[in-house]
Amino acid sequence: MDIKVIPPTTSLPVNRAYIVTMTIKSFKGRRDVEVHLFRPIWNVEEEDAYPWDKLLGDPIENGPEPDINRSKKILLEAFTQDERDQLIDYLARRYASRLKNISSAPLDFPIPLGLMPLSEMPEDENFGRIRLEQIPNYPLPFPVHGFYDLNSARPIIQGELN
Repeated sequence: MDIKVIPPTTSLPVNRAYIVTMTIKSFKGRRDVEVHLFRPIWNVEEEDAYPWDKLLGDPIENGPEPDINRSKKILLEAFTQDERDQLIDYLARRYASRLKNISSAPLDFPIPLGLMPLSEMPEDENFGRIRLEQIPNYPLPFPVHGFYDLNSARPIIQGELN
């Protein structure tokens, strides 16, 4: 399993600024399924504490004004460096044989308005959510969900080995 942590190239404006993804070798009949990990909940005090005028940028598209609360969620779903390190350590210890890689990078600031947060992505037969905190013996002090898209992964061919 490969672990890649990309450090920030400049000073980050806030400590909650890291995204984490993992690639599962085989999952639901697919190979190399990329899962985007995120925090599904946060407290209102944290949300109110950020200098949003410095963290959010211009809309990604021209047209009606995007929902600023959705854009805020992009940051609120991210991890602090300490949370990122705890999460990577947990995944590497518990799922080393099942994961192809784990990667992390800082968010780009300012965050463009109009992006869809992972917590609002729809679920169906191809798009889904893994709720890590529901797995027995989950040790982290914060919940973590992962969003995946089975359409973006290759099917496992009958008889193919991992």
